Amino acid sequence: MPSPSSCFFTILVLLSFFFLAFAGDPFVSYDWTLSYKTASPLGVKQKVIAINGKFPGPTLNVTTNWNVVVNVKNDLDEPLLLTWDGVQHRKNSWQDGVSGTNCPIPAGWNWTYEFQVKDQIGSFFYFPSLNFQRAAGGYGGIIINNRAVIPVPFGLPDGDITILLSDWYTKSHKDLRKDVENGVDLGIPDGVLINGLGSYRYDDTLVPSGISYQIINVEPGKTYRVRVHNVGISTSLNFRIQNHNLLLVETEGSYTVQQNYTNMDIHVGQSYSFLVTMDQNASTDYYIVASPRFVNSSWARATGVAILHYSNSQGPASGPLPSLSDQDDPYFSMNQARSIRWNVSAGAARPNPQGSFRYSDITVTDVYVILNRPPELIKGKWRTTLNGISYLPPSTPLKLAEQFKILGVYKLDFPNKLMNRPPKVDTSLINGTYRGFMEIIFQNNDTTVQTYHMDGYAFFVVGMDFGVWTENSRSTYNKWDSVARCTTQVFPGAWTAVLVSLDNAGMWNLRTENLNSWYLGQELYVQVDNPEIDNTEDSMPQNAIYCGLLSSLQKEQSHKFQYSTGSPFYNNSIIILFMLFIALESLFGMCSAEL
Repeated sequence: MPSPSSCFFTILVLLSFFFLAFAGDPFVSYDWTLSYKTASPLGVKQKVIAINGKFPGPTLNVTTNWNVVVNVKNDLDEPLLLTWDGVQHRKNSWQDGVSGTNCPIPAGWNWTYEFQVKDQIGSFFYFPSLNFQRAAGGYGGIIINNRAVIPVPFGLPDGDITILLSDWYTKSHKDLRKDVENGVDLGIPDGVLINGLGSYRYDDTLVPSGISYQIINVEPGKTYRVRVHNVGISTSLNFRIQNHNLLLVETEGSYTVQQNYTNMDIHVGQSYSFLVTMDQNASTDYYIVASPRFVNSSWARATGVAILHYSNSQGPASGPLPSLSDQDDPYFSMNQARSIRWNVSAGAARPNPQGSFRYSDITVTDVYVILNRPPELIKGKWRTTLNGISYLPPSTPLKLAEQFKILGVYKLDFPNKLMNRPPKVDTSLINGTYRGFMEIIFQNNDTTVQTYHMDGYAFFVVGMDFGVWTENSRSTYNKWDSVARCTTQVFPGAWTAVLVSLDNAGMWNLRTENLNSWYLGQELYVQVDNPEIDNTEDSMPQNAIYCGLLSSLQKEQSHKFQYSTGSPFYNNSIIILFMLFIALESLFGMCSAEL
């Protein structure tokens, strides 16, 4: 029999093992059902995509390094994937939720996403990535908070507000995608939604009666962090709050040099967060406005208006909306974008300052000048291209083809500039150099603003200008405090240059966020493989769905997952917990008998 002292010591050791086993980063889990819901955001009944009956969907509110488990049930009538715009999925492109990495979740099935928000902070959003579904909703905000031990570079706000902006059509997403396939322009949106609601009736001739609108309630004298996302289809929007300054503090995971703006252009797919102080006398409510940019007066009805309501407000908002006066031109917008700077003295997800990474001192290994063009007919179908190639999604996702070494699914031959040849439809990828440093220049030959996004990374937006990029354009680059973000705008007849460090192994989507251009082929993938055999990438999840050439591997799927069966942490933790429980129970029994 063990002595009482040895019993006590052994119990302490086992309890120490228990706490060590469960001292890792926490897990948070969600069950989401995506289904159609009848709504009338603009006064016309239509089907929207709701999550657990809500439109827009819930905000995913987590903290740096947490493990996120989202069980997604597809109750739509077509396949579905959710992508997490801006979440980098370190070493884990299996969870990215785009056609090149995942088989779609069939109607009636579910799939459990599991990812870690590793070394990230900031404001992002999620949305359905297939079949033009984002035009019907299914989107929501993502907040990644700092760990408590890492201070933020501003005072703690009194509240946190998420605002989702979207150009909106009363046509269904299925009809819209048919129009796009047939070369029909999307035309003027029927309105702009703010958090899934229509416009306040600021003008009786432009806004019909009976429209529900967003009211944001605030307290006088308090400061709120306002996170604003353009989750729309193709319209650049200007965001402003009547009589209030927008103190920009963060964009897509990077703290910025703090500057006051009276308004901010937010292009498709972009996210910003501002500190807004309620410093007005509240003689009335105040307008919150999201209006289309670089358009003519016929777009006036496509203006979203919400209400900022002080608790001591003395009356409703009235009168004209705050105007942009002489600011309604691309030159103003470009200069505004150039004014956004990285706060190089602030920590973010880690305690070291952001500016400790000196991107200007790193040798560029690959240069890609990527030129887009408006839709054109290729073999009788309307397509859009990047460097003359319109991306064709294969039936077998690229990541699965790479995993199973299936030849012929894709080619690593995406050209680094426009080739002198007719445009074509192909599955052509960039072969990225692991730990290389890539320079990408987006040249916009279209007539509208395009925004480009890269999954898995934040890139440095080092330069933009009107005209054609040349080698001499590098002399204008900002080589010190360019902001790092995942989505950048490219103005018509202009270029934008970014630098990206390819330190995240995986298969990563590079695309335009403008849904009509993306749907017709303006995307590609960057394959980033570590040539050494190590643990650079996470293994394929055990709950992977198989399709295309691998369809025969798919077994009947259970329709309920609380956790992904591909979670070694979760499975091992359960086993360890069970074994420790048995050991402690046995030891307590022996010690009790001795005493």
